[in-house]
Amino acid sequence: MIVFDRVGAGYAGRAALREVSARLVPGKVTGIVGPNGAGKTSLLRAALGLLPHTGKVTVQDRAVEEWSREALARTIAYLPQGGDAHWPVPARDLVTLGRLPHRDRDARAVADALARADAGAFAERRIDELSAGERARVLLARALATQAPVLLADEPAAFLDPAHQLRLMDLLRGEAARGTTVAVTLHDLALASRHCDEVLVLHEGRLAATDLSDETLARVFGIAVLRADGALVPWRLV
Repeated sequence: MIVFDRVGAGYAGRAALREVSARLVPGKVTGIVGPNGAGKTSLLRAALGLLPHTGKVTVQDRAVEEWSREALARTIAYLPQGGDAHWPVPARDLVTLGRLPHRDRDARAVADALARADAGAFAERRIDELSAGERARVLLARALATQAPVLLADEPAAFLDPAHQLRLMDLLRGEAARGTTVAVTLHDLALASRHCDEVLVLHEGRLAATDLSDETLARVFGIAVLRADGALVPWRLV
C-alpha cells in the first residue's frame, strides 16, 4: 500500500500538489486522471521519493524517506511518462535492466515480462529499429521484469494502438489480480472508466474527486460525455 497524507509539492515556487490524501491499495488498478498540469506525474514522483514534499508518503507502512534507493527500486516498478530509448541494443537487453535492483539477470523473469507485454516477437531486434508503440511495450516489459509488489505507470497507453491499449489494461488488471498495487495515469477517460477499479481525479494539484460522474467531468474537464456499457466517451464541451 502507498498512502499520501496531506502531501504538497512544487517546482520553482509553483505548487504541483496541494494537500493530497489518497491510498493506492494492493489488488486494484487505480487510475489517476486530470487535465494537463493537474499533478498526476508529481503524485507518482512523490511516491518514488523523487520529489521533495510536505505531508507524508508511506510505502508499506514506512515513510518513503526511510527507504534506501535500492530497496525502493525493488518495491516499486516505475514506467515514466514519455520514456523512450533509441539505443542500438536488443530489446531483451533493455528489459534485462529491470533486474538491476535485484543485481541479477534472471532470464526467466525477463522472458516472462516480454511475453506479458506482448513484446516477445521482437526481443532480439534493436531498440532503435522498433516503432514507438513497440518501444513502449518493451519499456513496459522492463518495468514488469522487476517483479515489484507496486507498479506505477505514467501514461503507458500514449503510443499504443487501440488493440494494445486494451491489452495493456487487461495486463494491468492481471497484475492487480496477482496482488500487485497498480496505479496508472491516463488521459483516456474511456479506458479509465472501463478498466480501473478506483480513480483519483486531480485538478490544480488537489484531489478533486474519486469518481467520474457527470458533475466531476463538467467541473474538472469542462466536458459532457456519452455513456455505454460502463464506459464513457467525451462528447462536447460545457
